[in-house]
Amino acid sequence: MTVPVWAWIIVLPLITSPLVYFIGHLGKSRGIFAQRTALLALAATWVAFVLAAQDLQLNGISRLMVGSISLKFDGLSLLLAMIAMVLGSFVVVFSGHYLANEDGQEKYYAMLVAMIGVMIGLGCTNDLFNLWIWFEAMAVTSYLLVAFYKDLPTSLEAGIKYLVQSAAGSVLVLLAIGLVVAETGVLNLDEIRQTAESSPALMAAGILFVIGYGVKTALVPLHTWLPDAHSQAPSGISAMLSGIVIEAGLIALLRSLSALSGVTTFWGPLLMGFGILNMVVGNLMALGQAQVKRMLAYSSLVHVGYMLIGLGIAFSMSDVIGAQGGFFHMFTHGLMKGLAFLAAGSMLYTLHISMGDHRPLLFDDLAGAAKRYPWAALTLSIALFSLAGLPPLAGFMSKWQIFVAGVDTHNGWIIAVVAFAALNSVFSLAYYAPLVNAVYRCEPSAIVLSGKRLPAVMKLPLMLMALGIIAIGIWPSLMNWLTEPAGTALLASLGG
Repeated sequence: MTVPVWAWIIVLPLITSPLVYFIGHLGKSRGIFAQRTALLALAATWVAFVLAAQDLQLNGISRLMVGSISLKFDGLSLLLAMIAMVLGSFVVVFSGHYLANEDGQEKYYAMLVAMIGVMIGLGCTNDLFNLWIWFEAMAVTSYLLVAFYKDLPTSLEAGIKYLVQSAAGSVLVLLAIGLVVAETGVLNLDEIRQTAESSPALMAAGILFVIGYGVKTALVPLHTWLPDAHSQAPSGISAMLSGIVIEAGLIALLRSLSALSGVTTFWGPLLMGFGILNMVVGNLMALGQAQVKRMLAYSSLVHVGYMLIGLGIAFSMSDVIGAQGGFFHMFTHGLMKGLAFLAAGSMLYTLHISMGDHRPLLFDDLAGAAKRYPWAALTLSIALFSLAGLPPLAGFMSKWQIFVAGVDTHNGWIIAVVAFAALNSVFSLAYYAPLVNAVYRCEPSAIVLSGKRLPAVMKLPLMLMALGIIAIGIWPSLMNWLTEPAGTALLASLGG
């Protein structure tokens, strides 16, 4: 059996993850050894990724059967792998100083590399049961990382809440798989798509998929784990949870629902309905937050809403532009929210964590922070303004593509939905702008004046991510190589 090159972007992180852990135990500087091994593992995976992307462009979709396991590498796989690799690489670099005084760094880096591998595997699966297996593997790695600060009661509480709610969602997904198998007799997504017809059992399966995967995707009202998990995890893991883990849950949901696209036309309106609900609840909850990371966590609900609207348009109208817009925003959100959490995390490090204090970072703590930490303040502001959709930043361009897709449908209801989404984008400035105002226009707080120096290595990922947000905003066509194959893959799975 010839192993395609794209299989190595799954295999390399998984086989090197134990190596990261064992090498991390060598010598006294466990964290440094583990981090460097993780970076080497990801560097090798990047080589495989580039070769896989070239192969997809030249030869199209590639399939692989390993026993009963069906895998394929298409545009959706490429998109998820790209987000996981970009964000994961930046988080590994960022985490060196952030975790320097913490125990268990070798476990952190090993689990982080494993998380990247299983998310890429999730994006490549082509049968329902193994999709669930990859999804559970992703969940296990993320549970351990959310509860990394095992001596803090709040961290353990967040981890347990995340575990219980995710486990409940996983049970519902398993029930959905059982209904699909009972009705169609197959697990392969392509075969299900060909045989699935309208029936109460398959309708129920689709609803269970929405609820089960919706927990991880943070669909309202299934989102209650999110603010605690994001705020209590290390900032690098907060970036991963918001920037890629919830998106991986959305990819799993899309894979499952697209196989049932012939059952009903209800899936598109359902996704858009959840999109509206996510935007309203996310904006209202973010508005009243005093903790920076909790505000960023709630704003993730809003951005999942934009993705759902773009993808709902694709389901409803077989519209490739809507699909591309939804996936474009999936990538830009990973970059923007990753930068926001890492920039906030850099100041959390200088003001609290470097002194052994794990208190949350408050809006008031950042008063006048730009005067002592200009690069952290600038990159945080770029991330926040891009999340708000201000031009010429990446967030504006990805939202704009979704709005254009909605208007081009000439459907009154869909046009009303995207108009409502545009108003919600403006509303988000009500909680982003006060933080930027505090950082730049207030006098430095006592905690800022007594804060430690920000290490140069922590500035590097912040600056690179900020440059990426600006570049994509000015030249959005830079992402066509990624979003067009993803949109085409989704439309093909819908029979479009």
